[in-house]
Amino acid sequence: MKTQPRLLVFTDVLALLAMLIATGMVFLYAPIERVMGPVQKVFYFHVATGWVGMLGFLVAVIAGIAYLITRKSHWDLVGVGAIEIGLVFMLINIITGSIWARPIWNTWWTWDPRLTTATIMELVYAAYLLLRQGIDDPEKRARFGAVYAIVGFISVPLTFFSIRIYRTIHPVVIGGADPTVTGSFSMTPPMAQTFMVSLIAFSILFISLLWHRIRLGELAQRVEQLRLKWMR
Repeated sequence: MKTQPRLLVFTDVLALLAMLIATGMVFLYAPIERVMGPVQKVFYFHVATGWVGMLGFLVAVIAGIAYLITRKSHWDLVGVGAIEIGLVFMLINIITGSIWARPIWNTWWTWDPRLTTATIMELVYAAYLLLRQGIDDPEKRARFGAVYAIVGFISVPLTFFSIRIYRTIHPVVIGGADPTVTGSFSMTPPMAQTFMVSLIAFSILFISLLWHRIRLGELAQRVEQLRLKWMR
């Protein structure tokens, strides 16, 4: 295994510092929202993890297209890594959403259009990982993963726009806050600044995690090549 690149070490440190700054701003800088109270602070992590989840699925699409064009296995590693990270962050997004919903909607869960489409999206990508495991041939597995990542991405814009298309109780905080929606609120400048810092911090964390996952995938790929060589 190659020595960890200095740029990756720098990215790790930057991600750690960014996360510490974002967390500090959430709890020490951003004011407490007057209607929802302290639970509103979940918002900064809830939206940021959802952003990283969808970013991971978008990167998987780009990697899938790149693989189908070049047939380089590196792009398969990028795609599967991005989806794994996206799945974890989307799960955190769903969990933090339930924590937020409990005091605001008086329930942990409801089949609201946003929550429903987010669950479908999570299941679509969970199925991606399960189906990949059933394919032994690396080339077939990579080709399947690339096509699946492209087709499965349909669930991402459906989830993102669901609160703008359907009648829902989920607030549209960015670009369309509706004061009549339960849980909706307007951000003050400190809230907006904290929100942006959280998005940047989680984005840097995503880059760091994906880079590590690709390096791990390269190592696993070598092990698999050796296994196939000895089986012949």
